[in-house]
Amino acid sequence: MRAVIQKVSFASITINRLTTKEIGQGLVVLLGIEESDTPSDIEWLSGKIGRLRIFDDANEVMNLSVNDVNG
Repeated sequence: MRAVIQKVSFASITINRLTTKEIGQGLVVLLGIEESDTPSDIEWLSGKIGRLRIFDDANEVMNLSVNDVNG
């Protein structure tokens, strides 16, 4: 299992020139899963991504997770 994580201020999904979903500040994750990956692997990785402290706090220090920002 591999993940590419991008911190964004805005992101959207457009299909056939129609915006289907959009978010404000958050994460875009491109995820690759293979047959040998288990549900527990997925839970572990999603928990780890949710706890990454990559958003600025009030002191402009990267000290907040996506859960803290959008929780």
